[in-house]
Amino acid sequence: MKRIAQFFKVTQDNFIAAMTEEFPQYTETDIKDMYDSLELPKRATKGSAGYDFYAPFSFSLPPASTIKIPTGIRVKMDEDWVLKVYPRSGLGFKYRLQMNNTVGIIDSDYFYSDNEGHIFIKMTNDSNEGKTVDVSQGTGFAQGIFLEYGITVDDEAEGIRNGGFGSTTK
Repeated sequence: MKRIAQFFKVTQDNFIAAMTEEFPQYTETDIKDMYDSLELPKRATKGSAGYDFYAPFSFSLPPASTIKIPTGIRVKMDEDWVLKVYPRSGLGFKYRLQMNNTVGIIDSDYFYSDNEGHIFIKMTNDSNEGKTVDVSQGTGFAQGIFLEYGITVDDEAEGIRNGGFGSTTK
């Protein structure tokens, strides 16, 4: 096994700002408590490929609803690697819980962005069976898998990332 990455928390101020923007119903004290309780992603078993991301707060997601979750997590990884984020398999199977962008792609240079490489996970309950997804704080709801990638022999990309979604096409 190659050891190519390490998870960290974003700063408390970053997490507070992201949570306040997405979930204004929480007080700063609530958010600080959530931050203190954040767990870094980890594998459940020696044979697991995925690193579980844990819910920073409890939420319910009725059918056809979407939620954007600031995880409070960032990841530093070697240059030729990517972290791909998916729903936990059981949630996808039982509820059709899906990533809004089908697969979250966390590039190695995202760690150095102005937003500290804060990983957000946006999911939709696409249940056609009328099932509501209930996730308790601290429960695994998504999983990330590290994959090595290659580039073409004539690749000359030299751009520098600053930001998340769509930042490399601006």
